[in-house]
Amino acid sequence: MQIGFDDGANSMYNLRFFRFLEFFKGNEENPYIYLMRFHMYAVIKTGGKQYKVVAGEKLKVEQIPADIGSEITIDQVLAMGEGDTIKVGTPLVAGATVLVKVIDHGRHDKVRIFKMRRRKHYQKRQGHRQNYTELQIVSING
Repeated sequence: MQIGFDDGANSMYNLRFFRFLEFFKGNEENPYIYLMRFHMYAVIKTGGKQYKVVAGEKLKVEQIPADIGSEITIDQVLAMGEGDTIKVGTPLVAGATVLVKVIDHGRHDKVRIFKMRRRKHYQKRQGHRQNYTELQIVSING
């Protein structure tokens, strides 16, 4: 049996497409599943890196000295957008802030470093675990 694109609603391709659409509907367990182009987003800078964030999502950033459960205001907002409009700062957007809540502190998986010089009897093994802070984006203001 060959499956084509015109087999109606029961074809394999249509079922995959409908499952894909179900992912974006959201539910009671996780109401923050959505298409990002319809909601406000911001590009923030923290820990020397830039992140595109949307209200409700969680992300891991470089360690921030803050207590678990506390709310922090990040004022280094490089750009903001909603739908097809965008505000880009020079270098920061004036008056824009992102309110985040500290969820957890932890350490990433170990990165293993192995150095070797062939024929020189030199081998060096080293490891590193980077600290992180897990944040939840509460709101984007501005």
